[in-house]
Amino acid sequence: MQFQKNSFRFLKDLQKNNNRDWFTEHKPTFIDIQKQVKELFLEMQANLEKHDEIDKMKIYRIYRDVRFSKDKTPYNPRLAVSFSRLGKQLRGGYFLQIKPGETLLGGGFWQPEKEDLLRIRKEIEQDATEFREILEDKDYLKYFGGKFGGDELKSAPRGFDKEHKDIDLLRKKGFIAIRNFTDTEVLSPNFLKELDDTFKALRPFFNLFSDVLTTNLNGEIII
Repeated sequence: MQFQKNSFRFLKDLQKNNNRDWFTEHKPTFIDIQKQVKELFLEMQANLEKHDEIDKMKIYRIYRDVRFSKDKTPYNPRLAVSFSRLGKQLRGGYFLQIKPGETLLGGGFWQPEKEDLLRIRKEIEQDATEFREILEDKDYLKYFGGKFGGDELKSAPRGFDKEHKDIDLLRKKGFIAIRNFTDTEVLSPNFLKELDDTFKALRPFFNLFSDVLTTNLNGEIII
């Protein structure tokens, strides 16, 4: 299945006409696009389930919650979906946003719970070798540029040495991998395959973090 040009055109038009009157007038078109895109997302899930165990799919709403935002535009001109992995032992999640000029695929640990983040940092503090190996993996380098995205502290987290040799990893507040796509790539017949090949490249990353978050520093299973 291929992402349709009319869906992309709708998102571009919505960017220029982000108001309720325009959206109401064009809502029948949006409903048709929703159906098309849900089929594409279901095919993505079917592809993922060939090489991973998926718990559920979440399709994000196009309507924005503007109650606490300075930006009062009512719609988010994107189509987005996430997939969570199955079970406590399989950590990490997959994400896709389709948006003109800003399409991206992401995966990993955006805002880990406090306990999980501390556990990851303790593992890095003890030995970051396997984390560095992920960043140097040829597929990870190809698709994600050999780095972890996500917010980070300006200095060392409390209780950690600011002179630690892996301070760049210890400062991370989240660990995510991001690949950006051009509009041409999104409309390509190979887009779904590219998505799935990129998702596959996340597995060593997910496997390491799943192992860390289900064991203690002695390697003993805790779940």
